[in-house]
Amino acid sequence: MTDGRWTISTGSKFEAWGGYSRAVVDGEWVFVSGTAGYDFSDGSISEDPAEQARQCLRTIAATLEKAGASMADIVRVRVYLSDRTYVMPVSEVLGATFSDPRPTNTTIICGFAMPEMKVEIEVTALLRQR
Repeated sequence: MTDGRWTISTGSKFEAWGGYSRAVVDGEWVFVSGTAGYDFSDGSISEDPAEQARQCLRTIAATLEKAGASMADIVRVRVYLSDRTYVMPVSEVLGATFSDPRPTNTTIICGFAMPEMKVEIEVTALLRQR
Protein backbone atom coordinates (compact mmCIF):
# COMPACT_ATOMS: atom_id res chain seq x y z
CA MET A 1 0.00 0.00 0.00
CA THR A 2 1.03 3.58 -0.58
CA ASP A 3 1.04 6.27 2.10
CA GLY A 4 1.08 10.02 1.71
CA ARG A 5 -0.02 12.31 -1.06
CA TRP A 6 1.90 13.02 -4.24
CA THR A 7 1.22 14.09 -7.82
CA ILE A 8 1.92 12.97 -11.37
CA SER A 9 2.28 15.26 -14.40
CA THR A 10 2.40 14.47 -18.12
CA GLY A 11 3.95 17.82 -18.95
CA SER A 12 0.79 18.88 -20.77
CA LYS A 13 0.48 22.61 -21.44
CA PHE A 14 -3.05 22.40 -20.02
CA GLU A 15 -1.72 21.22 -16.64
CA ALA A 16 0.60 24.23 -16.47
CA TRP A 17 -2.07 26.68 -17.62
CA GLY A 18 -4.79 25.30 -15.36
CA GLY A 19 -2.64 24.72 -12.28
CA TYR A 20 -3.53 21.05 -11.89
CA SER A 21 -1.85 17.64 -11.87
CA ARG A 22 -2.63 14.77 -14.22
CA ALA A 23 -3.15 12.66 -11.11
CA VAL A 24 -3.07 12.83 -7.35
CA VAL A 25 -2.13 9.71 -5.43
CA ASP A 26 -3.49 9.85 -1.90
CA GLY A 27 -2.87 6.68 0.09
CA GLU A 28 -4.59 3.84 -1.77
CA TRP A 29 -6.50 6.16 -4.10
CA VAL A 30 -5.46 7.51 -7.50
CA PHE A 31 -7.50 10.40 -8.90
CA VAL A 32 -6.78 11.04 -12.59
CA SER A 33 -7.87 14.41 -13.99
CA GLY A 34 -10.06 14.70 -17.04
CA THR A 35 -7.77 13.54 -19.84
CA ALA A 36 -8.29 14.68 -23.41
CA GLY A 37 -7.33 12.75 -26.52
CA TYR A 38 -4.15 14.70 -27.21
CA ASP A 39 -0.91 12.87 -27.78
CA PHE A 40 1.14 14.97 -25.37
CA SER A 41 4.41 13.92 -27.02
CA ASP A 42 3.61 16.00 -30.11
CA GLY A 43 0.41 17.90 -29.25
CA SER A 44 -1.64 16.18 -31.96
CA ILE A 45 -5.27 15.09 -31.64
CA SER A 46 -7.32 12.88 -33.95
CA GLU A 47 -10.59 14.08 -35.42
CA ASP A 48 -12.14 10.65 -34.68
CA PRO A 49 -13.88 10.45 -31.26
CA ALA A 50 -13.09 6.73 -30.88
CA GLU A 51 -9.38 7.41 -31.49
CA GLN A 52 -9.51 10.32 -29.07
CA ALA A 53 -10.94 7.92 -26.46
CA ARG A 54 -8.17 5.39 -27.16
CA GLN A 55 -5.55 8.14 -26.72
CA CYS A 56 -7.21 9.28 -23.48
CA LEU A 57 -6.96 5.71 -22.21
CA ARG A 58 -3.29 5.38 -23.28
CA THR A 59 -2.45 8.53 -21.30
CA ILE A 60 -4.49 7.30 -18.34
CA ALA A 61 -2.80 3.86 -18.43
CA ALA A 62 0.66 5.47 -18.44
CA THR A 63 -0.36 7.75 -15.56
CA LEU A 64 -1.70 4.84 -13.52
CA GLU A 65 1.50 2.89 -14.14
CA LYS A 66 3.49 5.78 -12.62
CA ALA A 67 1.21 5.50 -9.57
CA GLY A 68 1.81 1.76 -9.27
CA ALA A 69 -1.68 0.97 -10.54
CA SER A 70 -3.23 -0.43 -13.71
CA MET A 71 -6.43 -0.10 -15.71
CA ALA A 72 -7.80 -3.06 -13.70
CA ASP A 73 -7.66 -0.85 -10.58
CA ILE A 74 -10.13 1.70 -11.99
CA VAL A 75 -13.37 1.83 -10.00
CA ARG A 76 -15.00 4.91 -11.55
CA VAL A 77 -14.99 6.41 -15.05
CA ARG A 78 -16.44 9.75 -16.07
CA VAL A 79 -16.72 10.37 -19.79
CA TYR A 80 -17.31 13.83 -21.21
CA LEU A 81 -18.40 14.09 -24.84
CA SER A 82 -19.03 17.16 -27.00
CA ASP A 83 -21.84 15.45 -28.95
CA ARG A 84 -24.31 12.66 -28.16
CA THR A 85 -23.48 10.96 -31.49
CA TYR A 86 -20.12 10.04 -29.95
CA VAL A 87 -21.69 7.91 -27.19
CA MET A 88 -21.69 4.62 -29.11
CA PRO A 89 -18.22 4.85 -30.72
CA VAL A 90 -16.64 5.84 -27.40
CA SER A 91 -18.68 3.25 -25.46
CA GLU A 92 -17.37 0.55 -27.80
CA VAL A 93 -13.79 1.60 -26.96
CA LEU A 94 -14.58 1.48 -23.24
CA GLY A 95 -16.30 -1.89 -23.59
CA ALA A 96 -13.21 -3.31 -25.28
CA THR A 97 -10.95 -1.83 -22.58
CA PHE A 98 -12.59 -2.87 -19.34
CA SER A 99 -13.37 -6.38 -18.14
CA ASP A 100 -15.14 -7.73 -15.07
CA PRO A 101 -15.42 -6.30 -12.59
CA ARG A 102 -16.09 -3.27 -14.74
CA PRO A 103 -15.89 0.22 -13.23
CA THR A 104 -18.87 2.49 -12.75
CA ASN A 105 -19.44 4.99 -15.55
CA THR A 106 -21.10 8.37 -15.89
CA THR A 107 -21.27 9.91 -19.37
CA ILE A 108 -21.97 13.62 -19.79
CA ILE A 109 -22.57 15.65 -22.95
CA CYS A 110 -20.84 19.02 -22.61
CA GLY A 111 -18.75 21.68 -24.30
CA PHE A 112 -14.95 22.03 -24.23
CA ALA A 113 -12.63 25.03 -24.24
CA MET A 114 -10.77 23.68 -27.28
CA PRO A 115 -13.01 22.99 -30.30
CA GLU A 116 -10.98 19.98 -31.50
CA MET A 117 -11.71 18.12 -28.26
CA LYS A 118 -14.54 15.61 -28.56
CA VAL A 119 -13.76 13.33 -25.61
CA GLU A 120 -12.35 13.70 -22.12
CA ILE A 121 -12.09 10.83 -19.64
CA GLU A 122 -11.56 11.05 -15.87
CA VAL A 123 -10.94 8.01 -13.65
CA THR A 124 -10.56 7.03 -10.02
CA ALA A 125 -8.54 3.94 -9.14
CA LEU A 126 -8.07 2.02 -5.90
CA LEU A 127 -4.65 0.49 -5.33
CA ARG A 128 -4.80 -3.04 -3.98
CA GLN A 129 -2.16 -5.19 -2.36
CA ARG A 130 -0.73 -7.47 -4.99
